Amino acid sequence: MAAYILKRLLLMLPTLLGVLLITFIVTQFVPGGPVEQYMAEARAGAGGGSEGGGAFSYRGAQGVDPKRIEQIKALYGFDKPAPERFLQMLGQYARFDLGRSFFQNKDVWTLIREKLPVSISLGLWTFFISYLIAVPLGVAKAVRAGSRFDLLTTLIVLVGYAIPGFVLGVALLVIFGGQLGWFPLRGLTSGNWDELSAGAKVVDYLWHIALPVTAMVVGSFAVTTMLTKNSFLEEIRKQYVLTARAKGLEERQVLWKHVFRNALMPIIAGFPAAFLGAFFTGSLLIETLFSLDGLGLLSYDSVIRRDYPVVLGTLYLFTLIGLVTKLVSDLMYVWVDPRVKFE
Repeated sequence: MAAYILKRLLLMLPTLLGVLLITFIVTQFVPGGPVEQYMAEARAGAGGGSEGGGAFSYRGAQGVDPKRIEQIKALYGFDKPAPERFLQMLGQYARFDLGRSFFQNKDVWTLIREKLPVSISLGLWTFFISYLIAVPLGVAKAVRAGSRFDLLTTLIVLVGYAIPGFVLGVALLVIFGGQLGWFPLRGLTSGNWDELSAGAKVVDYLWHIALPVTAMVVGSFAVTTMLTKNSFLEEIRKQYVLTARAKGLEERQVLWKHVFRNALMPIIAGFPAAFLGAFFTGSLLIETLFSLDGLGLLSYDSVIRRDYPVVLGTLYLFTLIGLVTKLVSDLMYVWVDPRVKFE
């Protein structure tokens, strides 16, 4: 196993390098970079910004001092050749220095720490509620396979999976936030949060998080539910289950003592990725819809504003976390089933 882990760790390096290289190359050809945006604002200030389409129609140094242009390029690091900038970026990332935002005057690490609580709130609640519903429901569907309960719950699960989260979010906002007024329309907490007592803060937080979490949960547990059901059905039909029943064991013992561990192998193996994903993934549409300033909204704004340090820095961090989590997920198979050998 040590050799397998070492091999996987070494393979992460070219994968991470390839992701960064492709993204860096793409950013070199995307119009409307920070220098071009400054040029457009300078021309607008001189009375020429209404013509030419703004930041995405850069035509050169029209009406701007060439020395000022060179200063702006040096400020953003564009005075150096692209290969040199790429190697400099890799050197920073090797020291886990993600750089500094062009427009927000903050380190990328600081921005991630500021936005992370919102994404954690959405992700963890979605993760735990989804698993608490999906696994028991999948087991119940497997035990009652083919029954009316199985057909009805399958219909409900698939309908929920087919409805996009942002569409459901809009419906929840209109009905429960607008017409009925039961839930707030925006934000993670109320404006008087600091004045509330500890108990009132918990209630206020749950009150605000209810609608966005519901919009994310409804479509997220369908895959886990069906995977749990199919895994249980496959195990129930195996010979060792028939033998256990023939020995006179109760059905509850057969299901929970013998079938449960084997059937949950795919679920447990994917647990690390789902758990860490709850920390570092943000739903752009849900965050935008409910005015939640999280990682999803940060990534979107960074792409729109061509804030390259934030785009590349967060990409580097999330790719690295994803690669490590994938390795941990593979190792979980050995922990769950020692019969698995990586040779």
